[in-house]
Amino acid sequence: MYDKSDPRAALAPKGAPAAPSTGLIAEAQESYFYRDAPQIDDAAGQTWLIRGHNFVLAWTQAQPGGSFARKDQPDEYAVLLPEGGATIEWNGDVTEVPGFSLAFVPAGDSVVTLKDGGSMTRLFTTKSTDLAEQCSNARGYDTPRTHIPAFEPWPDPKGGWKVRHYSLDVPKEEGRFGRIFRCTTMMVNVLDPFEGPRDPSKMSPHHHDDFEQCSLAITGEFSHYLRWPWTTDMADWREDRTVTMGAPSALVIPPPVIHTTRASGPDTNQLVDIFCPPRTDFSEKPGWVLNADDYPMPS
Repeated sequence: MYDKSDPRAALAPKGAPAAPSTGLIAEAQESYFYRDAPQIDDAAGQTWLIRGHNFVLAWTQAQPGGSFARKDQPDEYAVLLPEGGATIEWNGDVTEVPGFSLAFVPAGDSVVTLKDGGSMTRLFTTKSTDLAEQCSNARGYDTPRTHIPAFEPWPDPKGGWKVRHYSLDVPKEEGRFGRIFRCTTMMVNVLDPFEGPRDPSKMSPHHHDDFEQCSLAITGEFSHYLRWPWTTDMADWREDRTVTMGAPSALVIPPPVIHTTRASGPDTNQLVDIFCPPRTDFSEKPGWVLNADDYPMPS
């Protein structure tokens, strides 16, 4: 259910939704980076880790010159740089990535260095088991969520493997939802900021049948409204919840929980939505995925 001003109202309807299966209703996963202790605290900086079913999110506040290496990285990962830039070394090549960018780094050995320090978010799949085990909610997925399909990567990028990066300085466009980029493992939507609170008469309650949504707050404050659908088993039922989170923070919303989010801070509020693997419905909308020419969809 979307307000008519929301571009997602144009998504193709899937037909009548099936009744939720029983025994699959899970809890949302929350991490308050501004309040809780980091999982990693060393000379390079502080890093907070939270996982979803298929992914690991690492939020880092780096020291100047902080370097973050991955050895034998099993698959492609994302690096979101909302402030300053970074140097990314991979396969003997060095790529200078400016600030306010999103980069994708191939599998193998790599090093991300933030000369001036600052904030950085990296997104990995749970094939990075060393990171998954360090997450604040590492045990949150010990019970399998069988309604979420096993992760499968999307096709390799056109032109072969290399570090690719994209500016987030993309003008808003009527009919396009946010600023969406994808790689073989992730879809990242850097939403347009809200100045002040969101209009409460234009909310967007909706749900996903079989994939999670991670909402990363990078500035401001947000209230996430969650409603668990009733199944035939009362053990699945939950009270409605409102989760209010400052920035930086992350919330992982499980399917099929109905959800909508309201920017509630008095100044700039900015959210980044993360999906692993990429979403097909967003990818099918012409012009929505800004780097679609680099990363093809599955056949």
